[in-house]
Amino acid sequence: MEIYFASKEENNQRRQEEFLALSPGERLEAFLEMISKPSIFTFPADYKYHKGEENNFVITKDNGK
Repeated sequence: MEIYFASKEENNQRRQEEFLALSPGERLEAFLEMISKPSIFTFPADYKYHKGEENNFVITKDNGK
């Protein structure tokens, strides 16, 4: 694992260049691996999603009531 300290634009450019350097088969494998990994931004099943009064996206936790 390598850690890079750069701006968002620089990191996006680096990742794009690394991805495009792969063969088409390697790109497919990398894509499938990426989408199969669980996200660190998941929410528990008991969260409720609804629109707020001002059309903002609001997440509220349902306490089973």
